Amino acid sequence: MNKVRFLRPSVSAVIRRYKHTMTGASKAIPQTESEWRAVLTPVQFAVLREKATERPHTGEYNHFDKEGIYKCAGCGNPIYKSSTKFDSGCGWPAFYEGLPGAIRRETDTSHGMERTEIMCAKCGGHLGHVFKGEGFKTPTDERHCVNSISLKFNEE
Repeated sequence: MNKVRFLRPSVSAVIRRYKHTMTGASKAIPQTESEWRAVLTPVQFAVLREKATERPHTGEYNHFDKEGIYKCAGCGNPIYKSSTKFDSGCGWPAFYEGLPGAIRRETDTSHGMERTEIMCAKCGGHLGHVFKGEGFKTPTDERHCVNSISLKFNEE
């Protein structure tokens, strides 16, 4: 009698699938914790999958001003245009709006307060939080406070 063996995908198979996702050749994205760990750095995994926060004033994109598109570091989904980025002084990159349909919002009641968490609509990766009514002179009166490690920048 033949036995069926179920094998976990190799790291190289997961990386190949991930590279295809990033180039648009496939819609597949990692699904399991081990698949995400194979394609993300430990810090990216902590922020995108475990909702950690990078230390303020340390992120690559905090004081970054090139023109282009910011994409999710997990799946490559376009999230923000550089034209919506502004200097809020908060220590993390700030944007006043995301691309249509790119961001999912959920209520976050951790840390004894109520905030609005923002995540990539495609892979669910944690981006940061959005705050309203802080008085910034932006068209939406919102500040998307985003972890740099959650993003990858593509110059236009």
